[in-house]
Amino acid sequence: MLPAHPIDIDDELAMATSPEQTNGRPPLIEALEVSKYYGGVTALDKVNFSCRPGSIHALIGENGAGKSTLIKILTGVVTPDSGTLKVDGQPASLTSPVDAGQLGIVPVFQELSLLPDLTVAENIFITNPPRNRLGLIDRKAINRQTHQLFDSFGFHHLDPEALITELPLAQRQMVEIATALSRQPRLLILDEGTSALTLRDVKLVFQVLEKMRNENRSVVFISHRMDEIEEIADTITIFRDGRHVGVFPAGTVSHDDMVHMMIGRKLEQVFPDKPTYKMEETPLLAVKDLGWEHLLHDINFSLNQGEILGLGGLDGQGQGELLFALFGVLRNLRGEILIDGQPTKIKSPAAASEAGIGLALIPEDRKTEGLLLPMSVGNNITMSTLDRWARLGILNNRQEKAAIQRMVEQL
Repeated sequence: MLPAHPIDIDDELAMATSPEQTNGRPPLIEALEVSKYYGGVTALDKVNFSCRPGSIHALIGENGAGKSTLIKILTGVVTPDSGTLKVDGQPASLTSPVDAGQLGIVPVFQELSLLPDLTVAENIFITNPPRNRLGLIDRKAINRQTHQLFDSFGFHHLDPEALITELPLAQRQMVEIATALSRQPRLLILDEGTSALTLRDVKLVFQVLEKMRNENRSVVFISHRMDEIEEIADTITIFRDGRHVGVFPAGTVSHDDMVHMMIGRKLEQVFPDKPTYKMEETPLLAVKDLGWEHLLHDINFSLNQGEILGLGGLDGQGQGELLFALFGVLRNLRGEILIDGQPTKIKSPAAASEAGIGLALIPEDRKTEGLLLPMSVGNNITMSTLDRWARLGILNNRQEKAAIQRMVEQL
């Protein structure tokens, strides 16, 4: 039976790191009293964490809880301000990803690190490509070995010769995971590694993770998808505000209690009842026989005010193109788009966001299509509405900053 309340952290930490729980062997990796500060902000506060050989250890918590900071420390990207790291029971100094890689610790971070203008195979072998007798890169060998690698993982739908830039986000994520797996890690760290994947791809990745567990290798798995955590994890650590607030075997704590520990309040405060909406005679948005090139064909649907419409299907089946069509990104559309019953030509994203239409788009690939990374959070928030805070072409910084603060508080 699952306990009714969150379990005691100290008891569970002792259990999770004791020799009895690791069959007398030390944890593969261990962090003891690790802290990290950025100016006046505490990213990690005396965190303890361990992952034993042959286990899948899940880290869960809200954004900013400290999960990514911990794995950057475990992989040598970030140096802790205090605390101790151990690998196989011995103190370890992980001052760079190279140090971590030499110990068999390989990460897949949230931000993809692929080179978009190279092929899938070239990305996988970027650090150590096979060469011919003349010392030149052997591209046939690269493609052949990548095929063999994908066959061993069951990733048969990936094309080694495809350019990364031509792949949908889910396939790029699979290539990133395959690149990490090709290094035969003792410890694989997946930081939101399944966030962009289809259910089919998640199943394939989980099969590989289970194989690693059976080979006495280990996985640290970060995800916001509770169903994935409950399916694959052996042990779960919960983070909140830079601290570990719970460590327990998977299946021993209820879903509601885990959410309570993550956010510090009860579940019903986060997921209110769905409001009812009135079915209107004229829908807010309607699409009739919409088509575009060879990817969209005779699409029809309507959306009423107050309604949420879901789009399903396997990755790359036109969902993204449909949203781009509605938002004025695509040209030469067939069919009609109706706003409040009126046929509307949406010629650009700027036109789509105007008051008379009022569309907003969060793209699938937010890093390259939705954000300007060199600019501040505030500048990104107001980038598409700068005309509201300007007069005669001059931006009113005070009004813009006030608007940014309002938007942050509302979110």
